[in-house]
Amino acid sequence: MPTWFCSREWFCHVGQFVEDGKGSPEDLLFFYEHLRKGGGVYRVDRCLLLYRYHEHAATHSVSEETIWGHRVRFLEERVLAHWPSFTIWNAGKQGRKLYRSLTERNQKKVGAFCDVDANKISKGCYTYEESKERPKPKIPVIHFQDAKPPFVVCVKLDLTGGGFEQNLKSLDLKEGEDFYHFN
Repeated sequence: MPTWFCSREWFCHVGQFVEDGKGSPEDLLFFYEHLRKGGGVYRVDRCLLLYRYHEHAATHSVSEETIWGHRVRFLEERVLAHWPSFTIWNAGKQGRKLYRSLTERNQKKVGAFCDVDANKISKGCYTYEESKERPKPKIPVIHFQDAKPPFVVCVKLDLTGGGFEQNLKSLDLKEGEDFYHFN
């Protein structure tokens, strides 16, 4: 677990790694169990270790889709279960992927996608074509300034020269309450 650590006592309290074999993200599952049992986190903004891995490392046996699925289920369990509705911040590829990955119940909670891209906004809505529902769900795409919290933010940090971060800050939101960063 190169990105976080805990005491041996807490490790024993949380329990064993889930050893489902090759392709299982046991450290991620352990971390989620840590949070479920009331464990906290503290962010340290400096390098505490150097992690090296090679092309044959077990970490490469875990597919991105497996990790994505676990992350989405945890988001639904820990965040979305408590929100009656929400906005997905990103009408692009990642935001739409998140929407499609949600359970039908949580898809129905999505009030809108928000973005800054005029082309996406001008389309007016995202139609979920793969849905078996008739008519197909249509979710509005609006400018971020017109959107209402809470937000699930699907935008990576440090990709827009600070533009995204300034937009988010301009709304005076509280992370963990008004928005949850999912990237």
